[in-house]
Amino acid sequence: MIWEPPSERVRELMRQGAAEIVNGSQRWLDELNEASLGSRYMRTLVDDPVLAEAIRRGNRSHLLHWAVANLDRPGEPVQANKGAEPLDLIRRAIRRGMDERAIVEASRIGQAVTWRTWMRTALGLTTDPDELRELLDVSARSITSFTDVTVAETCRQVQIEQNAAARGRQAERREIVTEILDEAPLDVQQAEARLGYRLEQSHTAAVIWTDESTVDPAGFGRATEAVLHALARHQSLSVPADDTARWVWFAGAAGPDLAAIATAIAPLAPVQVAIGPTAAGIDGFRRSHHDAVRTQQMMTQFGSARRVASFADVELIALITSDAERADRFIDHTLGEFKSADAELQRTVLTFIHEQCNASRTATRLFTHRNTLSRRLARANELLPQPLEVSSVRVAVALEALRWRTEAP
Repeated sequence: MIWEPPSERVRELMRQGAAEIVNGSQRWLDELNEASLGSRYMRTLVDDPVLAEAIRRGNRSHLLHWAVANLDRPGEPVQANKGAEPLDLIRRAIRRGMDERAIVEASRIGQAVTWRTWMRTALGLTTDPDELRELLDVSARSITSFTDVTVAETCRQVQIEQNAAARGRQAERREIVTEILDEAPLDVQQAEARLGYRLEQSHTAAVIWTDESTVDPAGFGRATEAVLHALARHQSLSVPADDTARWVWFAGAAGPDLAAIATAIAPLAPVQVAIGPTAAGIDGFRRSHHDAVRTQQMMTQFGSARRVASFADVELIALITSDAERADRFIDHTLGEFKSADAELQRTVLTFIHEQCNASRTATRLFTHRNTLSRRLARANELLPQPLEVSSVRVAVALEALRWRTEAP
């Protein structure tokens, strides 16, 4: 916006009016404080006398900032007030729950009161209609502009302080969670109060993370919120593990819906979710988390393309091998050429083993003819290093590992 400077005469009138404010500020402040402290957003805050006094100091700081600026450079744009008093007020008010709505309302009330008092001052400075018209026009632009830039700066500071407070709360919660996981001595009731989460109940832990360097914090945050929103019926506890991972616990004996999680994150940033088993109490809180972390490790080691996996998916594989290289050797040794067989043939063999090698049940489950099933099993035996009748358990484990590791998201 182009700021047109006022005439020299109006500049002098602005200077005179600003001097009256500086010399008689209490009269202005009495009106300003009464109006701002009585606003509906401030009423819940001013019960605290310390906070009420901080509001008064903030009002004084804003009023004198505008007045002194017009003493030095009358009629020119006034920069936002970044003094210590407004910042102190922001910090105190945030701790009492103030938000941007309160800031905007209080600022607009202050603007209206200041303008009303300034008009009375302006009418006493000149009786010339042209001078008065120009003075009021310049004053209105100056007060409005100052209010706008100060509101914008205040909202920016509120966001900074809220983020800092959130980081502080998250750091505190992470510290408590770490103590729980490390089995440190713990006052359970105090820990629950600070976490906002009950420990003496059933929990299902989850790890949400990304290995993608291209995922920005905002994208990761949206994916995390999507998981929490998808399971909103569960009380949850969420703490950051680091910039690319978050630890979560969901309350409830039933455990979270994995399909709902997969659906929630499907269109979002490439995050993955590892789910631990549901377990009760503080020991269950720890155990479910450790198993969720183990699931995450297995997904990472095997380069799994799955977006969501549970400990039940990897438990057997985790018992057999602790690293991807050993798993590869086990799969190669057990499956041989069958490792490269088509997915339908592999699924047939795995279903046959799950049905305890019962051909009738297998054929029914696969909706196929017994003769077709027999041909597929014969072909599998040709490709396997050892026939199914002597290696079915090992083949089932190898196929589960292969399928889990390579399954598309």
